[in-house]
Amino acid sequence: MSAASTLPEQRNDPHFDDIWDELNWRGLVHVSTDPAELKALLAGPPIVFYCGFDPTAPSLHLGNLVQLLTMRRLQLAGHRPLGLVGGSTGLIGDPRPTAERTLNTRETVTEWVGYLQGQIERFLDFDGESAARIVNNLDWTAPLSAIDFLREVGKYFRVGTMLKKDAVSARLNSEAGISYTEFSYQILQGMDFLELYRSYGCVLQTGGSDQWGNLTSGTDLVHRAEGVSVHAIGTPLITNSDGTKFGKSEGNAIWLDPAMTSPYAFSQFWLNTDDADVIARLKVFTFLGRDEIERLERTVAEEPFRREAQRVLAREVTRLVHGDAATDAAFAAAAALFGNGDLAALDAETLRAAVAELPSASASASSTIEQLLVDTTLTKSLSESRRAISQGGVYLNNARVEDPSAVVGDQVLAGGVAILRRGKKTLAGVVIG
Repeated sequence: MSAASTLPEQRNDPHFDDIWDELNWRGLVHVSTDPAELKALLAGPPIVFYCGFDPTAPSLHLGNLVQLLTMRRLQLAGHRPLGLVGGSTGLIGDPRPTAERTLNTRETVTEWVGYLQGQIERFLDFDGESAARIVNNLDWTAPLSAIDFLREVGKYFRVGTMLKKDAVSARLNSEAGISYTEFSYQILQGMDFLELYRSYGCVLQTGGSDQWGNLTSGTDLVHRAEGVSVHAIGTPLITNSDGTKFGKSEGNAIWLDPAMTSPYAFSQFWLNTDDADVIARLKVFTFLGRDEIERLERTVAEEPFRREAQRVLAREVTRLVHGDAATDAAFAAAAALFGNGDLAALDAETLRAAVAELPSASASASSTIEQLLVDTTLTKSLSESRRAISQGGVYLNNARVEDPSAVVGDQVLAGGVAILRRGKKTLAGVVIG
């Protein structure tokens, strides 16, 4: 069974004449080499294309998911993907805007390469005529001596052009400056494209538009070394309508690894999408067709209070990344937390993930509800706690609390937690120790 066959049904929208038109409608082409040539190329016989992922963390994140789904769309159009894991470029790291990266050990990078490879494999099909392939740029970089690197690759690069790259020029104008290590990153990435062209006939690279300087290093190198034109597509950097960075939650990235961002937290992130952003997110992150997305766009305009588009978005993307079972558990937890399901039916892992997203406090079986309301910040004082309880607005595990001096007792859910709720929507977690 191929990796992609375990995912929900996926197909490109047949309403579009070709994949190029669909990519543009979905807002996935921010910058590219010749658009007319790319349209013809992607509408023609199958091509080989690639996208690179550097192991700078033990998991991919939502920015990487844009690339993975773009690769899948191109594969569904009949083209052949190469998923490149940067075993060598991950040892260097592309230049950050303001400061040098901390270099990870070779052992760490090797470990992360394995993690990323497993994640990439879940989104692509490795069977059939358009079968994907995973490659590691350490395979062709490690055997190359410094002299060979300079003679065979470095000779094609012009320092003036390299200095003009946005990432480089920004660092040159900063107090930190830029090391030769990070300065050389664009040569390494360019060499990847040349190697993949020579070994597999690869003629297209996709990546984020913030990587455009590195992408064009590759197209320029292939043209200089081989005398042929190859192509690049830069997808837009996804931002929220208010200009804030997408995929950040309280300063933390949204990761694809469920151990780093739980399926519950992942689904909640999408459920909280702003009305102004949700349609654009549906285009980029789901395989829903134009008709369905336009229907959801009408619901946002006419009945925004239903938040149907957000629920569809959250379910679709969580299924893509975490599968049906984890998605169902996450949605069941969300419903149960607000009194629309059985909290006792939830598994320990899902409950702990839900509590991790809530204000929480540690407690013992003898802790009183009125004190826990204060400890979890649902109330500001014991007198406010007693008043809220007397008004019938406090619940422990969805059961109304009648007595202010009641204790948690044996009312503990799987995973050693309990859920406090004040009113209909204000929640907190209690961890019983």
